[in-house]
Amino acid sequence: MDFSVLVDQFFALTIDGIALGFIYSLIALGYTMVYGVLRLINFANSEVFMLGTFATILTSKNIFGYADDTEPLTGMKLAYTLLACMLVSMLVCAITGVLVEIIAYRRLRKMGSNRLTTLISAIGVSIVISETVRIFTSSAPANNPRLLDKIYLISYMGTEVNIGSVRIPISAFEVRLDTLLVIVFAVLLLIGVDRFVKHSRLGKGIRAVSMSEQNSQLMGVNLNKVVSSTFFIAGLMTGAASFFYITVYESTKFNVGFELGLAAFTAAVLGGIGNIRGAFFGGIALGILEIYAATVFGTQWKAVTAFVVLVLVLLFKPNGLFGESLQQARV
Repeated sequence: MDFSVLVDQFFALTIDGIALGFIYSLIALGYTMVYGVLRLINFANSEVFMLGTFATILTSKNIFGYADDTEPLTGMKLAYTLLACMLVSMLVCAITGVLVEIIAYRRLRKMGSNRLTTLISAIGVSIVISETVRIFTSSAPANNPRLLDKIYLISYMGTEVNIGSVRIPISAFEVRLDTLLVIVFAVLLLIGVDRFVKHSRLGKGIRAVSMSEQNSQLMGVNLNKVVSSTFFIAGLMTGAASFFYITVYESTKFNVGFELGLAAFTAAVLGGIGNIRGAFFGGIALGILEIYAATVFGTQWKAVTAFVVLVLVLLFKPNGLFGESLQQARV
């Protein structure tokens, strides 16, 4: 254990944890929105995330023609390339999410199957997608060109402040461009989804189905449209998370969704699954905890942290930190 690094790099590590947490939050929305409407844990969402990471890389390499040794882009060229990669990733994940709902869940829902059946179907779809990508990629990792130069916008290496005879160390504080990009755009996306669900006509339909599937149909809500729209929105957020992940970490492989999906599911449970704002804060909390744990105990403990948090939450606070604030506000 080494707490000195945590103390010296506290603020820089916290920023990295927040950026990672926002990626978890966006993926967690995929779990929490589907659960809020269907009471279904869509474990295939982790593989949808994985497809989004490959879509980002294929867009930058195959569509724009950038190679691994390409120099970082600048100006408008950088802006429209990143925007295109993000939009492609979001659309691929959104369309995949809708197809998963139509193929794997809709018929079971019409037949009135129990939750165990749909859970098994979700796991089956997850395995099919993961193994298909593994075959096509021969289990090899894929790397993305560094399109965005990872420069430090703020870099303060710290010092000591003397207050009387007491010396207080001030931690190093560094903010990198890619982590700032993740934080800013993730906040905008999360706020946008929250406002959409609360104030749009479709959002009201989603909340109505969440409260009562049967009563919402009696009131004229198109159930299939609402469910497909929920999977589409969840896919858009998962696709954005895929793009941000590749922008920061620049590498993926067929099983990347397992660890990230587990962490995002933990974030959803931690915040209160079915609660959009719970997913937001749960993701940030878990991201910071993982970065702190990796710093103190070693990177091999990063994944263990998610398991530990999940077990503790299920033992002591199964409804999550925020629970479901109101039936009407549940998604």
